[in-house]
Amino acid sequence: MRSSLVLMLIFFSNHCFSQTTDSIPVNKVAVLKDYRIDILARKEAALNNVVLQENARRAQGFRLMVLNTNNKEYAFKVRAQLLQKFPEQKPYMWYDNPYIRIKFGNFRTKEEAEPYRKAISQMLGGATIYFIPETIEVNPSKDTEP
Repeated sequence: MRSSLVLMLIFFSNHCFSQTTDSIPVNKVAVLKDYRIDILARKEAALNNVVLQENARRAQGFRLMVLNTNNKEYAFKVRAQLLQKFPEQKPYMWYDNPYIRIKFGNFRTKEEAEPYRKAISQMLGGATIYFIPETIEVNPSKDTEP
């Protein structure tokens, strides 16, 4: 009885593991891909390009802290003077309760910002102007330096 049981197990195990080569093509794999994957890949590539371009427009540099006041009229007057006298640079003005703050320019180095600091200090009657290390905006077409 035992030997017949062992023979039956061996027979059934061989039958279970046997395969025919008729049903499986040799060296061929069929891949079914959804067309939406290509659309998603193109969108991701476009988003990556936008992010890279945006990061290329930013760098570490300096701005000048020109004004920190709670007088709104004076802040707008100083901003207008900065825009008129230095149209090539950009003033940044924001309200930080209860003060209005004005930062000025996008400078790579302190040496580049020094002439502006002196001119603005004279314009404001000898006011103290500070260098602030910040992430600045860079125009790649004007700036060839990496």
